[in-house]
Amino acid sequence: MSVQIKCFQEIITIGYRVYHSYELPWFRTLSWYFLICVNYFFYGETVADYFGALVQREEPLQFLARYHRFISFALYLAGESRLRDNTFAWTHVTLLIVVTQSHLVIQNLFEGMIWFIVPISIVICNDIMAYLFGFFFGRTPLIKLSPKKTWEGFIGGFFATVVFGFILAYLLSQFQYFVCPVGFNSESNSFTVECEPSDIFVMQEYTLPTVLQNTLRWKTVNLYPFAIHSIFLSSFGSLIGPFGGFFASGFKRAFKIKDFANTIPGHGGIMDRFDCQYLMATFTHVYIASFVRGPNPSKVLQQLLLLQPEQQLGIFHTLQSHLRDKGMLPPAAVQAE
Repeated sequence: MSVQIKCFQEIITIGYRVYHSYELPWFRTLSWYFLICVNYFFYGETVADYFGALVQREEPLQFLARYHRFISFALYLAGESRLRDNTFAWTHVTLLIVVTQSHLVIQNLFEGMIWFIVPISIVICNDIMAYLFGFFFGRTPLIKLSPKKTWEGFIGGFFATVVFGFILAYLLSQFQYFVCPVGFNSESNSFTVECEPSDIFVMQEYTLPTVLQNTLRWKTVNLYPFAIHSIFLSSFGSLIGPFGGFFASGFKRAFKIKDFANTIPGHGGIMDRFDCQYLMATFTHVYIASFVRGPNPSKVLQQLLLLQPEQQLGIFHTLQSHLRDKGMLPPAAVQAE
């Protein structure tokens, strides 16, 4: 949240200067008002989604969860009428770039610490390795928006990042603390990161291609599936992720500024450090939803606990009949005996 607020402040400050918004009444106040509204919408959804059992216990939280979207929409409409056209667009684009993508960072975090640590580390590693390879071997300019970027640094950073991401993923996959999603234990009334690790965090045996078998003289290799997923994450972070920085460079050049701010001496603003991180977080979220995430029993249970007792009983009987038809439960007569 601290990083998000600082990035928002840096971009909005540029808007103040570009549109001379200091002269517009309420613009500064309304910009921060919209930041609060959007965060209320996103994080309220997250609380209701992941901690349904906790919400069910508190009467005020039940009301807020039931009417959350209506309250959020009403708050948004209350501020929308006060913004002018140019400031309206600037504020909303800033919210889209900063708040929406930082919310995806939190969503990834709830899937397990490993989905937060590995992508962030990949971007940091690529930034460092691309600089080192470019410094020692760089000769060919990569893109005009970033004159110091070279093809040698870009390619060297790619290979180094893939190796780093693979090793880091292999190491972290061994610890339950990193791989378990956060949840709320209604029995102990506490948050927990304990679970039975999913299949992608369980060691699997893979048969190597014939070419590698002849070269390495190994037929099989034991790996965590997540280590293989990390190759795709590292590839994106190395090949596409840097374009978040190129976009930021083009943005700064368009407004004739060197950095978003001077928060970090020698590095610029917080946004200068997190431009690639936001793009990487968005890709990670899409990757999880597309190739990794399956049905989550704990989240289904939380939804069931929010239902009325008679609705829960109806679902129980339906599930019981379904399992009996599949032969996973004995017939009703035998079960009764």
